[in-house]
Amino acid sequence: MPADKILVVDDEQSMTQFLSIVLRKEGYLVTTVNSGKDALEKVRADGYDVVITDIKMPGMDGLQLLAQIKKHDPSLPVVIMTAYASQQSAIDAVNHGAFQYLIKNAKNDEIKLVVRNALEMRRVRSENLFLKRELKKGHEERTIIGSSDEMVRVFKMVDKVAGSEATIMIQGESGTGKELIAREIHYRSGKSQGPFVSINCGAIPRDLLESNLFGHVKGSFTGAVRDAAGLFQVAEGGTFFLDEVGDMPLATQVKLLRALQEREIIPVGGTQPIKIDCRLVAATNADLEKEVASGRFRADLFYRLNVIPLRLPALRQRRDDIPILVDHFLKRHAQGGAPKTVSKEAMDLLMRYDWPGNVRELENVMERALILDESGAIGPEDLPEKIRFGQSQRGSLVIDTPTMTLEELEKEYILKVLNHTRWQKKRASEVLGINASTLYRKLLGYGLDKGDRDGNEFPETPDEHAA
Repeated sequence: MPADKILVVDDEQSMTQFLSIVLRKEGYLVTTVNSGKDALEKVRADGYDVVITDIKMPGMDGLQLLAQIKKHDPSLPVVIMTAYASQQSAIDAVNHGAFQYLIKNAKNDEIKLVVRNALEMRRVRSENLFLKRELKKGHEERTIIGSSDEMVRVFKMVDKVAGSEATIMIQGESGTGKELIAREIHYRSGKSQGPFVSINCGAIPRDLLESNLFGHVKGSFTGAVRDAAGLFQVAEGGTFFLDEVGDMPLATQVKLLRALQEREIIPVGGTQPIKIDCRLVAATNADLEKEVASGRFRADLFYRLNVIPLRLPALRQRRDDIPILVDHFLKRHAQGGAPKTVSKEAMDLLMRYDWPGNVRELENVMERALILDESGAIGPEDLPEKIRFGQSQRGSLVIDTPTMTLEELEKEYILKVLNHTRWQKKRASEVLGINASTLYRKLLGYGLDKGDRDGNEFPETPDEHAA
């Protein structure tokens, strides 16, 4: 690990020599200059981790140098030193952004401690900047994709509501991108510098959900060995995303309602309220109005959450976006190689499929296709059987002859699946969603036990998918 670099600035040669000796013994790389002008040139030309400067120097003094350094690099800590300890000069230095104020006759240990603390602050600031860049990068990589009329409507609504403090309810089927929309709202809001915290109410055991939301005090329940902050506190100054809020127990709904009304929470086992300041975005894939009518969700909480409703369309309702989503996912999962293409036949199948799992399912299918494909162009054979054979729009079969009887339709479909699986009956039964014994009985009924429709015999082949 390279040594930390420190710049010492003082018009007195003896002082720069003294500090240089003390700090070099600690393993630091020390550069010394005798004027503010030279120091500023050094800072601009080379990277330093800490600057130690005298406050009174001819020409550019320490406070003027401090101001110029902060313009160049706000995160660079500057320690101001002077031979004259005065309360006002210390206040002036700190108000101008100095990390700390030291008198020149400070003990060596005090100087070393101040430098160590300044370096630690520098590291923390650098890590924070890195994390913010990564967070921004991750957000940009997972932005909502879509140009259909339905998604344009969603984007316009996001633009309208992001800047407000109002609670938002995002409604949509599983896999439509509710959390991505919540993140988009956060990054466009006045709380974008704060954290984005999310919790799935359906994924947390009911007896632990309240503690996760509001925190708890030591001894409030078995296993509560220390005080713990809830996610409302973790989200302070930012956005709190409550996913699947319809799965929240009624008892917890009461506490959530109070938190929204009073802007304060009481930890489990606690008595003192804690003020909170975060923007709440909720989401559900359930019909909460029906849940309210049935008594499973509080009406007062529903109206408090549903201040601004925002509905996300299912993927089948915005099929025009499928090609650009496919292209996006192929590029994302290309793993550094050239993105693959999708054949027209495969794209037609993707466009006809209903996507009950929505965009999440489409991404999984494209990732799977990239793994299975060996030709460089994804074709129908790289797609799951349910997309190739089983469903068209709203789940109907792709059959060219509408005059077939139900029995003929069933037989035609079974034979298509059998031909695709090369008559591996166990695999065919899995694709068909029936037991192998049921398939065998149907084949006997068709008179096709081991042969095809023309009576040709098919040899028994090992089931390549068998465990």
